[in-house]
Amino acid sequence: MSTAETETGTRRMPGLVPVSETRRSAERAVADAPGEPVPAEAEAPGGAVAFWRLLRSELGLTFRRPRNLVMLGVLALVPVIIGVVLKSIGTEEADGGMGALLAATAGNSLMLTFVALSALVPLLMPIAVAVVAGDSIAGEAGGGTLRYLLAAPAGRGRLLAVKYLNAVAFAAAVTAAVAASALVVGMVLFPVGPVTLLSGTTVSFAEGLLRILITVGYVTAGMAALAAVAMALSTLTEVPIGSIATTLVLIIVTQVLRAFPQLDAVAPYLLPTHWSGFDGALRDPIGDMSPGLLAFAAYVFLFLSLSWARFSGKDISS
Repeated sequence: MSTAETETGTRRMPGLVPVSETRRSAERAVADAPGEPVPAEAEAPGGAVAFWRLLRSELGLTFRRPRNLVMLGVLALVPVIIGVVLKSIGTEEADGGMGALLAATAGNSLMLTFVALSALVPLLMPIAVAVVAGDSIAGEAGGGTLRYLLAAPAGRGRLLAVKYLNAVAFAAAVTAAVAASALVVGMVLFPVGPVTLLSGTTVSFAEGLLRILITVGYVTAGMAALAAVAMALSTLTEVPIGSIATTLVLIIVTQVLRAFPQLDAVAPYLLPTHWSGFDGALRDPIGDMSPGLLAFAAYVFLFLSLSWARFSGKDISS
């Protein structure tokens, strides 16, 4: 044992050397700044307290980051623009593919939420989710903080779970921001009252709100499936922009493939095919959304399994 080891009474871990603090580790230090001593059970590698403490730190870091706040703000602004445009054009120009939804929006405020989600779900909302989920593992590796996160008290399985739950929380925030913005703008610009669904049935305002909650839950599940894909790609690289860009390319390619009738047999296996399945909430009785939910669950299981298979055996060098 060396003199330094004798004086400290501890053994140095091989391979760990002092490094300058990166921006990511500095942000995490602020998120983890303790207001009181950390309980002893929080230090236990398998403790539930350590898991929730790590998740709380990750959520704080995500929802304080200016980039993420800007994305939430931009997405919340889009329903405002849509509402103003629909108010200005009226129902006489509300024809075409979304004519029924546009005409219904002019007659009831709640329908603006469905219109806004229909416009944002195909591309803009997936971009925001892909940025956070694609940065989850690759961002830590690129910033040089990944191996220190894995040292203690986080293990690889726990870290993957925290990163995925954080991405799901952001996906839920994205969906809620769009829905809440559309709901407020719709109530300001359009009449409030019973809702006429696409099937022709009129339901109460309260039931309309319930159908919006169902829609928000369904869309969040779809974005959670995308987050699993992006996180799996994030375990394959140490460059965050690589996993983010690959996820966006996959989204665009699958959207293009759906446009070819010759590939209709493949369409049910493509994730974006099921994102618009929330239109079942606009019918009476509520349409069957189980195929979409099953597809989302299959994507989550498959790509989280791939993430674990890759990450559990990965040589962490940064």
